Amino acid sequence: MPAADGARERILSAAFSAFVEGGYAATSTLEIATRARVSKRELYALVGNKQQMLEACVRERAARLRVPADLPEPRDVETLQAVLVGFGTQLLRATTDPTVVAVFRLAIAEAVRAPEIARTLHVLGQQPARAALTGIMEQAVAHELLTGRPPELAEQLAALLWGDLMITLLLRVTDPPTPAEIDSRARGAVSAFLRLRRST
Repeated sequence: MPAADGARERILSAAFSAFVEGGYAATSTLEIATRARVSKRELYALVGNKQQMLEACVRERAARLRVPADLPEPRDVETLQAVLVGFGTQLLRATTDPTVVAVFRLAIAEAVRAPEIARTLHVLGQQPARAALTGIMEQAVAHELLTGRPPELAEQLAALLWGDLMITLLLRVTDPPTPAEIDSRARGAVSAFLRLRRST
């Protein structure tokens, strides 16, 4: 149903814009319907209530945080380094996308009035990414390439990847990194991580 699909896309685009501009709690379904050029009845039929619209908006953008499913199993240090650099590059590229950063800002701004935004973002975006990274670490530990507990290893690499980048993006005091900067950041973080973890 191309017409319905087009209307649904307009609704979600209008909802996301309204949430970012005016806040989730302050945005009414009437405002979203008006922006999307649909009736409220059509809005509810195609997407659902405001909470469901929020979840659809976050889900769509959180999907960008997913990492490739076809990463090779790290059986040697060279493969592990390549896998971690690939993972880090994808994660940084997806998370520093302006629309994804806007979702994080929205979650922070509405943390008291609409904590479901943060929960949805965490469950749909952050948890799968962290689980995937922990899975890589489990494989590396199983092949005796790293020492330590996989969840802690994942947390350490994530800290090296991010530093204060997300804070500066959220505060709008820095521009999103370029592809070359992302690549350099991921390679530097992985190199530092491997030096740290393979020296113990």
